[in-house]
Amino acid sequence: MRISARTQYALGAILALAASDGPVPAERIAESQDIPRRFCDNILLQLRRAGLIHSQCGPDGGYWLARPPAEIALADVVRVTEGAEQATRPFPKAAAPLAELWARMRRQEDALLSEITLADVVASGGRPLQERL
Repeated sequence: MRISARTQYALGAILALAASDGPVPAERIAESQDIPRRFCDNILLQLRRAGLIHSQCGPDGGYWLARPPAEIALADVVRVTEGAEQATRPFPKAAAPLAELWARMRRQEDALLSEITLADVVASGGRPLQERL
């Protein structure tokens, strides 16, 4: 499984929101997660359009989760940033059995990322999520 920098940044940004108690300005998210500011703004816009976060302008504004952290799975964020899984080109002849293997691998990835929530990651306090693996 390959995870893009966009997805890594999006996961960092949304986890920063999951760990906060109120609206967080984009600047603070970008700084705390080492995300280039313009890139952070684009990611936050993408997450907002997907309905995962809300935003408010003004001195008391910022970004916050649209649902409790226990109701947002890592897979939700990955689907927003990576898009829908594209069909791979068919495997020819001797490699044909790999098609089912690839499909199983994708289902396993999705199942794992779907069962781990933002709340699980925040509660781990930086410890590995071994009980889920």
